[in-house]
Amino acid sequence: MDYQRFGRTGLRVSRLGLGCGGFGGVGSEPSLAGRGEDEAAAFAIMDRALELGITYFDTADSYGGGRSEEMIGRWLRARGTRDQVVLSTKVFNRTGPGPNDAGLSRRHVMRAVEDSLRRLQTDWLDLYVTHEDDPETPLDETLRALDDLVHQGKVRYVGASNIEAWRLTRALWISDRLGLARYDGVQNEYNLLHRGIEAEVLPLAADQGLAVTPFSPLAGGFLTGKYALDAEHPPGSRMTLRPEPYADLMTRPTFRAIDALRAEAAEWGVSMGALALAWVHRHPRVTAAIIGPRSRAQFEVAVESLQVTLTPEDRDSIVSRMEAARA
Repeated sequence: MDYQRFGRTGLRVSRLGLGCGGFGGVGSEPSLAGRGEDEAAAFAIMDRALELGITYFDTADSYGGGRSEEMIGRWLRARGTRDQVVLSTKVFNRTGPGPNDAGLSRRHVMRAVEDSLRRLQTDWLDLYVTHEDDPETPLDETLRALDDLVHQGKVRYVGASNIEAWRLTRALWISDRLGLARYDGVQNEYNLLHRGIEAEVLPLAADQGLAVTPFSPLAGGFLTGKYALDAEHPPGSRMTLRPEPYADLMTRPTFRAIDALRAEAAEWGVSMGALALAWVHRHPRVTAAIIGPRSRAQFEVAVESLQVTLTPEDRDSIVSRMEAARA
């Protein structure tokens, strides 16, 4: 494992980050709370991650209805590993029934961070991330609240997820104009089937020195070849639990592109998943790719990907082959 600077900061994170959205649930979907990995499985996954040198752990207050943070907190306490981990959590999604139990208002942010610290059994967060944008709250209100948390020592750095380039640009301008802590990282989806951040977000990150930590680098498992268009999904897979985020991929052109990736991987002598993951984390602007293994065995693809070195020309060639098959 190698480690890279988190944007323009002095913080260093592992090239792969551990996504903990499956601990005690399936992401932020309330109806699936309790359907994810149980505590024993979560502990085994975190143990394996640390064995491999993965020190960047990513979660959110809404994952599993708070269960993800609770499991991480108990693991940190049981293993005594708080100082070894770069701990990131997020705020935005609903955490209660009240009108102020969601969003990025000062009230919700200040309450949510205290709840996250309690569940995670820590006094500080290395990274605090706004999970979505909140058009109901002025950006300067959110940024002032985050700045206060940094000055209070409860948060070291702040980042944004699922954010458009124009809104991120505006947030950076507000922070610079008002002298507030600015976003140091951006976490949007990026993989061979969803490349939207290439147009504006990646150039902005390069210009502003932001860390880029993409989630879903394997497109929910599609890029491992585990799904087929006219076959039942594997039991317990994401497509059986929460298919909505990937509904746009269930098309014949997509599966032709996946077949092209399969052929490309065979020529490289590696698995499809390893090649697809390497394609993400070998991008010169990507700081760390967030992976979400659901067992110790699923780390094998990640380990294999670290042995794959791709030049910019290699990355372009893979895209061209898949796009040609998709057309």
